[in-house]
Amino acid sequence: MRQPGGSRDGGQDTRERQAWTEEFMRLVTADREQPLDAAGLERLGAAAYLIGRDDASTEALTRAHHAYGEAGDAEAAARCAFWVGFRLVVNGEQARGSGWLARAQRMLEDAQLADSVVHGYLLVPPAIGRLMNGDPAPALEAFERAVAIAKRAGDRDLLAMARHGQGRGLIKVGRVAEGLALLDEVMIAVTGGDVSPVIVGDLYCSVIDACKEMFDIRRAREWTEALSEWCATQPDLVPGRGECAIHHVEIAQLRGDWPDALAEITRACEWFGERSGEPAAGGGFYRLAELRRLRGEFAEAEACYQRAHELGRDPQPGMALLRLAQGRGETAAAAIRGAMEQARREPRRSQVLAAGAEIMLAVGDVAAARAAADELSRSAGAVGAPLLCATSAHATGAVLLAEGQPAAALSALRDACAVWRELEAPYEAARVRVSMAAALHELNDTDTASMELIAAREAFRRLGAAPDLRRVESLMSARSSRTASDLTDREVQVLRLIATGMTNRAIAASLGISEKTVARHVSNLFLKLGLSTRAAATAYAFKHNLIAPST
Repeated sequence: MRQPGGSRDGGQDTRERQAWTEEFMRLVTADREQPLDAAGLERLGAAAYLIGRDDASTEALTRAHHAYGEAGDAEAAARCAFWVGFRLVVNGEQARGSGWLARAQRMLEDAQLADSVVHGYLLVPPAIGRLMNGDPAPALEAFERAVAIAKRAGDRDLLAMARHGQGRGLIKVGRVAEGLALLDEVMIAVTGGDVSPVIVGDLYCSVIDACKEMFDIRRAREWTEALSEWCATQPDLVPGRGECAIHHVEIAQLRGDWPDALAEITRACEWFGERSGEPAAGGGFYRLAELRRLRGEFAEAEACYQRAHELGRDPQPGMALLRLAQGRGETAAAAIRGAMEQARREPRRSQVLAAGAEIMLAVGDVAAARAAADELSRSAGAVGAPLLCATSAHATGAVLLAEGQPAAALSALRDACAVWRELEAPYEAARVRVSMAAALHELNDTDTASMELIAAREAFRRLGAAPDLRRVESLMSARSSRTASDLTDREVQVLRLIATGMTNRAIAASLGISEKTVARHVSNLFLKLGLSTRAAATAYAFKHNLIAPST
């Protein structure tokens, strides 16, 4: 049941060359001159789908369905009905799609085609639905039946779809190694050209999603690179191209290839703008916003977060981190609290928790930061993936530092840095180095602290991470000549209250000013004194006798 299919004809060369636009135009022209037969219409539907002409694909497959029915070929008619229904369901048109799938089932039953391979295909959509709804056991049973049908019929497309479903299901029930092995097998079939192009996009995106759920960045990187090479041989191909671009950009960003990542995601977003209803568009604009934020292009980043939101992609936690970078700590805290309440599924949950720990520390809510870091640690322990372990260790180290435990913090931060370096993630490693420098200063190891800051500064400079670069340079400058005489009277008041353990909210109430104003004073005094944590500020206040006698 491979698409496009049919006997050899004048279009065989275009299909072999995978020139899908040329194939589509050839068939459209032929159909105008003389209506295509059922097989020709089926090929037209496949070609239209491959170049992103979903409406034209549905129309052609509908015509093929009727033509096969009139010719008495119930199985072929049911096959076309399946593909119409499956694509509608995938695109969110559940009612119409379910109707077509039910029609395919009825046609097989009326024709008494108990051994048809189409029965195997019809097992796939409801099984996917069960997986998505958290009911993997019956889904696995359905996929196993589909595998048996595919083997009996010798249908490689169905076999790939069913084995892919089995892999996702096995991961859901905790049999992770078996599940990932099946997904690898499916991707070998995909990149080796053993399955039809019409299912490649769906399979690839689902496999990468599974890797992201497991935080398996190495596997995601390998398959993304392999599929990028495959896509390059088929420039007309549309299904999966948007998702492929986003995944490729995420990996390029992680590896520090920011210029290439920015150029690619900018092109992708321009492409999204030309295609209304593209499912990946929101994710594309979110990824563009993230790169803009990290480069310090805050106005552009905010516009992209807004566009992502309009397209259905939640702008958090990126938007909250943007507000923090803009000095609007309380706004960031309110946003990330809401996001932490709503985010329940991985990998989003862990991404939000990591941002939550960072933001809560910045506004002085150490208890909330500790809760987020502890949950991250539990997730990392359960999954065991290096990326999640590094994220967790960084959050834990930052919290320990804020709690006045620099030695324990340094141990966790060194673990995080080692993993990020092993994953070839220079930005994340540089951020950890900044935290390590703070811990080392607390431990009076100023030489090593300076080396860590220098290494971080060079990494941020190479990446183009302007806000981080400015922060490190300010820290290095301030630490060379930090003195309390640079503080205003109000900043000294705030410093004294920080040393008593007060949160920003409590300081605001004590001084009769807003939390936003307190946050600004905290940021200013940290910058002037070359400090990065409240624990360091407390130690500085005691060391320089800034604690009022009453406290």
